[in-house]
Amino acid sequence: MTARAAKEGERERRCITTGEVRPVENLVRFVVGPEGNIVPDIEAKLPGRGLWVTADGAILARAVAKNDFPKAAKAPVKVALDLVARVEKRLVGRMLSDLGLARRAGQLVLGFDNVTRALDTKPPPRVLVEASEGAADGRKKLAGSAAARGLRVETIDCLTRAELSLALGRENVIHAAVKPGPLAERLILDSVRLRGFRVRPAADETAGSSPARNGRDV
Repeated sequence: MTARAAKEGERERRCITTGEVRPVENLVRFVVGPEGNIVPDIEAKLPGRGLWVTADGAILARAVAKNDFPKAAKAPVKVALDLVARVEKRLVGRMLSDLGLARRAGQLVLGFDNVTRALDTKPPPRVLVEASEGAADGRKKLAGSAAARGLRVETIDCLTRAELSLALGRENVIHAAVKPGPLAERLILDSVRLRGFRVRPAADETAGSSPARNGRDV
């Protein structure tokens, strides 16, 4: 095996429940803690042998129900019944923390109009962040504006308005954008995994057909 092949192989792991080999970006790592309990390792940095499960709430619930963790660990382990909720909470927490870091570092833009203007800056945003309840037309307008400029952007829409508002210390956060950098890439990674734990709600019909303005949408 070449060094390159070995390196690429390190980026894939087998899900203990489905048996599928998938990129680590689509999996969640777990380890056995000091007291024999299964611990989510969202950052994939904890010591010990990793037990990988596809980043999907239904698959993780199946892993718990079928006792896949003790089978994979080849030892008796303790698995929390609310493990799915714990993983989702950890993913949300890390994403909100990273958004807060991006704002403090001057890498975050808030509000529909500000995001639109940011598309013409150098460098342009790498990520568009849309509250999951936001009106669909606002999201489409921003995505269309980015596409018209030939920009390579990712859209994150798995966080709620309340979560974004709390993390960023502003009311009614619907639209935001993050500039290129490690924080943006980590947000993209975590959003892919979080989508497996959340069903995106329908757009909030009460929000109207146009994005909020005059400070109501920040």
